Amino acid sequence: MDYLPQELIRKKRDGLALNGAEIQAFITYANNGQMSDSQIAAMAMAIFLNDMDRQETIALTLAMRDSGKILDWPNSDCSKPDQPLIDKHSTGGVGDGVSLMLAPLAASCGLLVPMISGRGLGHTGGTLDKLEAIPGYNVSPDINLFRSVISTAGCAIISQTANLAPADKKIYAIRDVTATVESIPLIVASILSKKLASGLEGLVLDVKCGNGATTSDVDEARELARVLVDVACGAGLPTQALITDMNEPLSSAIGNATEIKNTIEFLSGTHQDPRLKRVILQLTANMLVAGGITKDHLAAEAMAQKNLDNGHAAEIFAKMVLQLGGPSDLLENYNALLPKSSLQADIIAPSDGWVTGYKTRDLGMEIVKLGGGRSHPTDKIDYSVGLSNLQPIGTKISKGDRLALAHINSPEQLQNLKHNLDEIITIGHQEPQINDPILDHINASK
Repeated sequence: MDYLPQELIRKKRDGLALNGAEIQAFITYANNGQMSDSQIAAMAMAIFLNDMDRQETIALTLAMRDSGKILDWPNSDCSKPDQPLIDKHSTGGVGDGVSLMLAPLAASCGLLVPMISGRGLGHTGGTLDKLEAIPGYNVSPDINLFRSVISTAGCAIISQTANLAPADKKIYAIRDVTATVESIPLIVASILSKKLASGLEGLVLDVKCGNGATTSDVDEARELARVLVDVACGAGLPTQALITDMNEPLSSAIGNATEIKNTIEFLSGTHQDPRLKRVILQLTANMLVAGGITKDHLAAEAMAQKNLDNGHAAEIFAKMVLQLGGPSDLLENYNALLPKSSLQADIIAPSDGWVTGYKTRDLGMEIVKLGGGRSHPTDKIDYSVGLSNLQPIGTKISKGDRLALAHINSPEQLQNLKHNLDEIITIGHQEPQINDPILDHINASK
């Protein structure tokens, strides 16, 4: 390949389509260091501003997939006829810890779930950042350990290994800090390159929609879901998508340690946020149907509910954590083991009324400002900060009631957070309508 990086950038900057060889050159250069971070950022911005057509997006996805190793599960010990390899991916949101609960729940029902996850992007929390709040948890095992955990526990949630879609890993970090997160081609290629490299037999997508998502309205979310599903299916991976609401946090906890605590309490049955549970059960049921565990969606949902109630999913989560280096007693002693902020304080309702709305993206950015996310790829995460006990839309409150519990490490953080939350959480005088978090279901085009 004999392309100058700046000429590739210039072509996309000028709104022209890149051919397959040019896209392959971009990914190869990004992967082997022939393009600087600033050049990769420039290309990402050119793609963000000028978009990519369907063929460009497919070529970008496949080039990123082929930048590293593609797992071949049929040659491993853990490919069994009655245990299909099915995964789920979310486009990201606020308080969206679905993967943490869904992977062990789906595995408890007979699926194998090799979940390659990412870190926080912009205002959205990262599954890996949350898992690293667990002492000792290894998000970067080698391929042999990854296979072993899948075989014995049924699921493993890890980062891209050095050999799985490595070009995506570099571009992903640059997107996070260059305001190019929302580009549909970059989202599609990032998500699907990892999934295609994982050797899956089926994929279920959770495409978020609303003021806390990368897609703000339902038509935009449908377009993203349609592109994701069609590109994945075109690459040979059967895929379907749910569109779910992100006009408020999905759960009552936002942060890293706070969401791990919420995960454990959800799986143990101590506390289960209704909207979160609705989404998890629907996604799990879709995975079970996609994997052929059952053809009936209601039966699949009932199976998931049973394995949630009987503690089987919690046991699998504990097994996965232990085998990936975490503590053996996390389920019993999570309050002592998880990072804890030095201060906790109530966020108080300023007036009577109902919780009627959230500026959800702004809420996610408050966690970043506290140190629970990154402003720069090399920033270190403060796993202890966040919010818990958030009141969902539709909650009736009185002046002085708790709207949330802040987990912070300085009085200054608390003061800033309180001031900003006055603008982020809306208190109204009329009871709002409560909407189903499941907005649509997208299958492959005929």
